[in-house]
Amino acid sequence: MINESALLESKTLRDGVLERTDVLDRVKALSLLPDGVHVTTAMVATYFEVTVDALRALVQDHRTELENSGYHVLAGSRLSDFKSLSGIQSRSRSLALFSRRAVLNVAMLLRDSEVARQVRVYLLDMEYLARAQPVDNSVHTDTVSLDDRIDQRITHILGKTVVPMFNALIETSGEHRKELIALRAGVQRIERRLHQHHTRLQRLEGVRDDRPAVGVMAAMDAMNGRTFEHHIAKLLRRDGCTNVVVQGGHGDRGVDIIGLTPNGRRLVVQCKRFAPYLNITSPDMQRFVGAAKVLHGAEVALFVATCPFTSEALNIAAETGITVVHRGLLEQWSAGEPLKILE
Repeated sequence: MINESALLESKTLRDGVLERTDVLDRVKALSLLPDGVHVTTAMVATYFEVTVDALRALVQDHRTELENSGYHVLAGSRLSDFKSLSGIQSRSRSLALFSRRAVLNVAMLLRDSEVARQVRVYLLDMEYLARAQPVDNSVHTDTVSLDDRIDQRITHILGKTVVPMFNALIETSGEHRKELIALRAGVQRIERRLHQHHTRLQRLEGVRDDRPAVGVMAAMDAMNGRTFEHHIAKLLRRDGCTNVVVQGGHGDRGVDIIGLTPNGRRLVVQCKRFAPYLNITSPDMQRFVGAAKVLHGAEVALFVATCPFTSEALNIAAETGITVVHRGLLEQWSAGEPLKILE
């Protein structure tokens, strides 16, 4: 099987799998602009958890390839038309856009991103499975099951029959002892690889509990502010919070949700459904600190946002005891992982 690093070196390999954009959401939900087709440079950087500068450097090095897979820059009337159709508000004179194919192309070029590496590994795993399957889809399930049983049978024979046979030969042989030991080591390597292959197939074909459900963040990005607040309230109730009240809007005194944690502590929550390329800034955090601690006397204060937080905002949160629920943590929480602060 091809190693994932091969995609970094071979454009031919990359071109051959560019249509497998579904892999992106299998690894991590990719949020799109309101047009449902494109993402911006900042959104791609957020997805891969790298800086915008790192992504721009990658585009500069591989611009032609990325343009062939759907990357393009809008300016002038084309940009104005796109803004009016998509509802994007930007004062920039140009806007770089990536299609899903271009984002997948980035994943196959970006070296210093764990998310990109996971995409490459998963992509090659799925390609391997697809090529190992017979053309006739009507016998797909039976054939894969048969192949799986054959792999297990071969592994069993190697481990229980062939290796013990080599052990016996080695004990009684003098002249060819070194050669037999080398052959036994080779058989044991094959046995281990077959076992690893079987484990990988089970992992890919089974339910992946370690990945958030596909489309979790995309669904939240499509919500309006009020719907998002009720979604967070639902998560709080799911995790055992009581007396949960959504009070966002005029007269909310700086918080959107109040309630009690499962062990009875006073809880307040601020919800911000911002575009993923925006940030929660220091002034945003300072306002919430005042509302949560002074006006509401909160024992547990959550600042929940669909976008990143600036480093200064994170520092203020850490100093004042505010729990930050950033985009990545929100994705995990929405997919079923409870917040530890609520336990």
